[in-house]
Amino acid sequence: MSYDPPPSYPHRPPESSPSYDTYPWVPQQQPEPVERRPQHRPALGNHSDLRVLRSAYRWQRRVATLTALGYFILFLVLSAYAPSFMTSTVTDGLPTGLLLALIQVPVTWLAIALYEQTARRRVDPIADRIRRQAALDAKREGPR
Repeated sequence: MSYDPPPSYPHRPPESSPSYDTYPWVPQQQPEPVERRPQHRPALGNHSDLRVLRSAYRWQRRVATLTALGYFILFLVLSAYAPSFMTSTVTDGLPTGLLLALIQVPVTWLAIALYEQTARRRVDPIADRIRRQAALDAKREGPR
């Protein structure tokens, strides 16, 4: 696909910048030579710990989401396809559907507890390790 200028634009802009100095009165800045020290570890952005952290966080979200949504979808499916089961009584005057609806609140609390537990057990240690490594890398690099 090529770009065609509109008819009101009489000429095409140059394809590249000119090879001469456009503003000769502005002094040319020479890039400062950068001393590079060999790195003992790869840069933080390319580190495998970040992939591990992402997968741990993904696991954490899936556990909590499937716990809460799984129970709610089960409740909806039972309501739609098993109305006789949902209207049957558990005790005198308490239908099964109402009991399952009331159990939704503790299931949501369980999902929150699972989310926090997996955060403490899987995600937080990896994040703390990455933070410590980033702090060490920053100290090694020093002020530039």
